[in-house]
Amino acid sequence: MELNKHLSSRVVLSAPSDHSKIRTLSEVIVAVSVLSIVGAGWIIVSFCMFKQVRTFRHQLILGLAISDFWMAVNFLSSCAMNLSGHTIGDPRQQKFCSFNGFMTQLFVVQTDYWVLVIAICTFLILANYKHMSTWIQEHRVVLWLLPWGLSSLWAAIGLASAGYGNIGAWCWFTSDKVRLLVNFIPRWLIIIVILVLYARLYRLIYTAHNRFMSFNDDTSPQGLQPDTLEPETGSVSSTHRIGHPTISLQMESKDTEAGLEQTDGTIHGRTHARQPSPLLKKMARQMMAYPLVYMLIWTIPTSIRIYQSVTGKPAPFGIATVDKACIVIQGFADAVIYGINETSVAAWRESFRKSPPTAPAPALPSISVNVRHDIRVERTLRSESLDEIL
Repeated sequence: MELNKHLSSRVVLSAPSDHSKIRTLSEVIVAVSVLSIVGAGWIIVSFCMFKQVRTFRHQLILGLAISDFWMAVNFLSSCAMNLSGHTIGDPRQQKFCSFNGFMTQLFVVQTDYWVLVIAICTFLILANYKHMSTWIQEHRVVLWLLPWGLSSLWAAIGLASAGYGNIGAWCWFTSDKVRLLVNFIPRWLIIIVILVLYARLYRLIYTAHNRFMSFNDDTSPQGLQPDTLEPETGSVSSTHRIGHPTISLQMESKDTEAGLEQTDGTIHGRTHARQPSPLLKKMARQMMAYPLVYMLIWTIPTSIRIYQSVTGKPAPFGIATVDKACIVIQGFADAVIYGINETSVAAWRESFRKSPPTAPAPALPSISVNVRHDIRVERTLRSESLDEIL
C-alpha cells in the first residue's frame, strides 16, 4: 500500500492529472515533435541525395539525425495516444508505455553519445592526431555500433531495474531523482567535455590565424615568392576515407573578406589584410555553438529535475510544458547547428536552380606564401574543407 502511494506521488510530480492539461501538453509536444522530425529528416534526405555531403563527419551527423528522427517519432506516438483518448497513463496501456519508455531512454541517451563521438572525431582530425584520426576513419562501423550498443544496454537495464511509466506526454523514469542521476548528470558531463574540445579547437585555429597575420605583417608583398610548402606527410592519405588527399587549406581575400576552400596545397592570401577572417570567426562561432546550444536546451529540464527532487512538489504546468518541449526540440536544434552549412545549403540551391549562371565569376588574384610551421595542414585536414568538418 505504501509502495503504491509512493509510486503515485512520483507520477503526480511528473505528469498533470487534469485531462485538459494533458491534452494541451500533448498538442504542444506534437507540434515540437513534427518540427524535430522535419529537421532530422532534412539532414537524412540531404545525405541521401547529394554526394558532396557524404563526408566522414557527415556520416556521423547522419547517425545523430536518425536518432533524432526516431526519438521525435516516439514522442509523437505517445502524444497521439493521449489525443486519441487512450491515455498512456491508463493501466491498460502499460505495455505500450513500457515500450515507449524504452525507446525514449534508448534515443535520448543515444543522441548524447552521437554528439560526443562527433566532437571527439572532429577534435582528433583537426588537432592533428594522425594515428587516432586514421584509425577512426578506417573503423566507421565501430563508431556506429558504440552509440547503438551502449544506449540499448542502458535502456534495457532501466526497463529491468526501475521500469518506465507515464510522465505526461510520454513514458520514462517516473522518479525525478532517477532521471537526474541516470540521464541529466551524464549529459552535463558530456556537454562539459565537448565544450573543452571545441574551445581547444577554437584556440588552435585562432593561434594559427594570428601567426599567419603576424607573418604577413613581417613580409612585404614584393618579397613574396611563389613557392609553396608541402605539408607534413605520414597522415591519412587514402582516398577512400573522406576525400582526395591532395586537397589543402587556402586563404583568399577580396578587400577585407577571406574564405577557405580546397586547393592543391598552396596557401593564398593578400598580405595587407589585417582584419580577422570572417570565415574563421564563423567557424569559431559554430564550434562554440554546439555545446552552448545544448546547455541552453537542457538548463530548464535539469532545473526542474532538481527542484522536484528537492522539494517534492510539481513545477507549474507552464514551466513543465517548456521542460518537455526543450527535450523534444533537440532534433530541430541538431538540424540547425549540424545540418545547415555551406555544403548542404549550396547542394539544395543547386538542385533547385533552373539554369546555370551565364558567366563564371572572375578568378581572384592570389599570392603564394611560404609559411613553414605557422599553419600546419595535415592530410587529414586536407581531405575535407573546414566548412564540412566544422
